[in-house]
Amino acid sequence: MATHFSKWLFGALSALSFAASADEITVTDVAGRDVTLDAPVERVILGEGRQIYLVGLLEPEDPFAHVVGWREDFSQADPDNYARYLERFPEMEAIPTFGGFKDGTFDVEQAASLTPDVVMMNIEAKAATEDAGYDDKLAELDIPIVYVDFREDPIANTIPSMRIIGKLMGDEAAAEEFITFAEEQLARVTDVIEQADPERPSVFIDRAGGYSDECCMSFGPANFGEYVTLAGGTNIAADIIPNTFGTLNPEQIIAADPDHVVVTGGSWDAYVPGGDWVGVGPGADMDKARAKLEALTERTAMTGIQAVESDNFHAIWHQFYNSPYYFVAIQQLAKWLHPDLFADLDPEATMAELHDRFLPIDYEPGYWLSLNDD
Repeated sequence: MATHFSKWLFGALSALSFAASADEITVTDVAGRDVTLDAPVERVILGEGRQIYLVGLLEPEDPFAHVVGWREDFSQADPDNYARYLERFPEMEAIPTFGGFKDGTFDVEQAASLTPDVVMMNIEAKAATEDAGYDDKLAELDIPIVYVDFREDPIANTIPSMRIIGKLMGDEAAAEEFITFAEEQLARVTDVIEQADPERPSVFIDRAGGYSDECCMSFGPANFGEYVTLAGGTNIAADIIPNTFGTLNPEQIIAADPDHVVVTGGSWDAYVPGGDWVGVGPGADMDKARAKLEALTERTAMTGIQAVESDNFHAIWHQFYNSPYYFVAIQQLAKWLHPDLFADLDPEATMAELHDRFLPIDYEPGYWLSLNDD
């Protein structure tokens, strides 16, 4: 009896403390919307499960403390990291999951039953959210949506998104510490490129190569396309694909004759069991990944191109396209494109420091490989 009363009293006092400390704030999200709500928020729905990459940076000791619901994509799109988070935080398996806003499977009534203070949505879901009327339905329930972005334009929007969520969750100091680290690590590439002004090799980013039989998904001027530019390369799709994502046909790739090909990969058995995708990620089987990468050089689109002839054919973790860790990918791209300029740069050490300083899980290598590795 005393134990139950103590728990009740602690909960009541905590609620009173929160009520006393919460203040009304207004944030401007990446969609340019002014959103007013009480902060720090205590109950959050993640519109995408992989937003835990961010929350994990801000609250590494207990990243799920305020998450009351999330979209069921983390376990499918990044099962390797999901398993590592689950091992440390088994309680996350009990968090209610949702379908997506974009595919119309989000359940507003279920969301309302969880009494969230805010729903954090990725900007790419905004049009579908409004078309389905989810925004109006949630507004009627006094549940605000805040839009963030790590995917459509990560270079422009990651840092503002970090600051928004840091402010919402009362983690502004942690957000600024990470932002400083990210900017310093990015500058280790961009400062050198600006000063040296090297000749820029041409690069084809093969988005999720081997995921399907069709060839070839890629990136326009943003996301990995911009990573290539910042790393001192020329993205062959920049003038062909007008937006962030698109497709090149084999003839366009062969005509461009890229000096480098970079395949983005991951473990996607949930989507394409036994597919030809390259399974890079934490703890990856590098022999298996290398064999799959080599097999992708045999596709029609790779016929006779320089990248295959020179073994400048690489694979890198796909989720660098949708996480705050973009600067690590840019460092590794720079190592591949300009090995002499970046002989002293160690992206592996950067990734290890990222985990040691900011993330709740330990670092395990396996995030990239190249056919020209010794």
